[in-house]
Amino acid sequence: QVQLVESGGGLVQAGGSLRLSCAASGGTFSTYTMAWFRQAPGKEREFAAAISWSGRSTDYADSVKGRFTISRDNAKNTVYLQMNSLRPEDTAVYYCNAVTTNYEVYWGKGIVVTVSS
Repeated sequence: QVQLVESGGGLVQAGGSLRLSCAASGGTFSTYTMAWFRQAPGKEREFAAAISWSGRSTDYADSVKGRFTISRDNAKNTVYLQMNSLRPEDTAVYYCNAVTTNYEVYWGKGIVVTVSS
């Protein structure tokens, strides 16, 4: 069983930055594809960014491309999401996601990011 715990959320002004972290335990982190999703108030959960097990391949939603950077440290079993130039529309609950080599999917409980205008 894989556990994912997000941290680093909070309140920030528009144009500011935050770095989210997701610590994984209970599995072989270095083999997982990791991703961040987000869910804004009244909207469905949407994909934000993903990173391959090695970190060599990344993917971003168009809405965050050029502003957000996903990275990982396999030695620390942690994935990060650096968020720059934040906008009020980035306000959401951010969820960490792991997909194992057996295609099992795990989610964190989520963390709130609020961007004030």
